[in-house]
Amino acid sequence: MLGARPLAGLAMLGLVAVAAGAGAGRALGTQSGGNQVPAALKECGACHMVYPPQFMPRRSWLALLGKLDDHFGEIATLPEAKSAEIAAFLEANAADGPETTGGRRFLRGVPADATPLRITEMPWWIGAHEEVNLAGIRSTSVKTASNCQGCHLGGGASED
Repeated sequence: MLGARPLAGLAMLGLVAVAAGAGAGRALGTQSGGNQVPAALKECGACHMVYPPQFMPRRSWLALLGKLDDHFGEIATLPEAKSAEIAAFLEANAADGPETTGGRRFLRGVPADATPLRITEMPWWIGAHEEVNLAGIRSTSVKTASNCQGCHLGGGASED
């Protein structure tokens, strides 16, 4: 029988696979709950993987959308209509969103007054990667901790 940690790892891998299918300009379909993913998210996938919205709380997604003029050092502005469509989807499907089933587990350990802006700052993410040599990732093909596809879909990083 598998323990809780391997099962959590399998669930994470499934979420990353769903996100990977939606990233880097690939066609978007539906979220695991059947909610239609807005075509506007192709804007996000043009530059990076489209992360599952349940990975962070609503306040985090809204804060990120509110600072697209400085999106991790890049200018990622969007037309108002696309921004509104993306915001509505992220709010509904965030970890604490009304359309999300089981997303609250991603909020464990996040203070109610905290607004994490990076998935890699989330306690669940840190716990899931506690055995990974994050300092050594830069010297691998993965390059950054936010490159989920690099490890989880074939790239792989050495844990040395």
